[in-house]
Amino acid sequence: MDFEENYQQCLDKLLWVNEQLEVKIPQAQLYKIAKLIVQTMTGPWRYFHSTEHIFEVGGYRDAIEVLAALFHDIVYVQVDGSVNFNLTYYLTPFIREEEGKMFIQEKSEYNRDSDFEMVAAIFGYVPGQPLSPFSGQNEFLSAVVTAKVLSAFLSPSLIVQIVACIEATIPFRSKSESGLSPCEVLYERLKLTNEQFNLQLTEEEIIQTLKRSVRVANRDVYSFANQSSAIFLSSTWSLLPETNHNLQKSGSYTVRDYRIAMQKMANFMNFLNPDLIFRQFQGEPDDQTYQSLVEQARTNLQAGRLYLESKLVTIAILEALSLRIGSDVSLSIIMGELPGSGVSVGRLVEYFPDIHKVYQPATDTEITVLNLFEVGRSNNTSYDLKTSPLTAFIAKYVGFDEIREMRSHSYSFFQGTISSEEFLTNCNPALITVITNGVIKLLENRKAALLGSWKSRMS
Repeated sequence: MDFEENYQQCLDKLLWVNEQLEVKIPQAQLYKIAKLIVQTMTGPWRYFHSTEHIFEVGGYRDAIEVLAALFHDIVYVQVDGSVNFNLTYYLTPFIREEEGKMFIQEKSEYNRDSDFEMVAAIFGYVPGQPLSPFSGQNEFLSAVVTAKVLSAFLSPSLIVQIVACIEATIPFRSKSESGLSPCEVLYERLKLTNEQFNLQLTEEEIIQTLKRSVRVANRDVYSFANQSSAIFLSSTWSLLPETNHNLQKSGSYTVRDYRIAMQKMANFMNFLNPDLIFRQFQGEPDDQTYQSLVEQARTNLQAGRLYLESKLVTIAILEALSLRIGSDVSLSIIMGELPGSGVSVGRLVEYFPDIHKVYQPATDTEITVLNLFEVGRSNNTSYDLKTSPLTAFIAKYVGFDEIREMRSHSYSFFQGTISSEEFLTNCNPALITVITNGVIKLLENRKAALLGSWKSRMS
């Protein structure tokens, strides 16, 4: 969708919310709010955390959920590189930055503001507190913007319900020191905030708010439980260029750029516990649905881990070979250009021999992953192929057990505890010979293309 389509869809949702909540936000203000949201969510680095994402997270049945979703990712410092300039007006009275880190102002540094204080109470934050980009910073700042944008039009009780839904989208949290789940912690904070600010929410309204927050939070991470591992990995691939901006330079990012992006995502998946992805509170969702979400996430993570680990072994081989000719070699030099680049010197895998004894996958996960290499993720991206033909070749040539063995050597290479040549020595020598010969053939094609260009100029 282009800007106008995104803007119209956002405006339509705001108009619907206005009607459903029976509030009277002037239409001119709704236009401004829609523009504020869409301008931010269509920034140059927004691949996954985009307007399409916020529209999906909100669903279409509950106005509070829809409104919370529209704002929940409006601040995403790691993706945008900073707070969007249009949002600083709402944040600078309460937030300061020192040496690249953000802090809540000390109480003496800002005028008393009930909207901000309600948001801080819901998040359990206090004056002077540092904000962590990995545990609530973006959600908190997004919630502050939400409260300040809407406070002139919505009651404090409505704003708190919306903010609670945004707080619930802080992902991957374990139980508190006292053994409470994130939902139970939020429930306790919401009750305290209700009393502190005399919001007059009933117990039933508080419970319904928690259930809304669960639905929003679960839709926010729903891709982890997609029935298709190909779709799950497509979402993963949309995340990569958001925090690895070099990947946007299609055809010119280096082997190392690509490896670092893969490595960060692999580390994240290896750390992630599927039991911490989805939320449940007082029967929302029901036990069967909840367990289904968790188990599908477990299955997808198993496939995703093997997929990324295999691709890391592949890129480790290419990086080690590339260091023989330079320290900052473009991946396209080693593998060939992406389709649509307008340049055709062949692709690396075109020069590989037939495999006489093809490895047969031994588990369902291996079957899934090999299929993903060959058939591909569900969507194309501008910076990478959806298929992984080189990794598919390696998996068929040496098998996943040998890939797992090479994985430990590849991590030693990445960490600098062994050299690139030591890493290559630890790999299957026949495989390294095949890949090396393929790279040589590709470079010979480039040489021939260069000579042809030179001759044509001289004639």
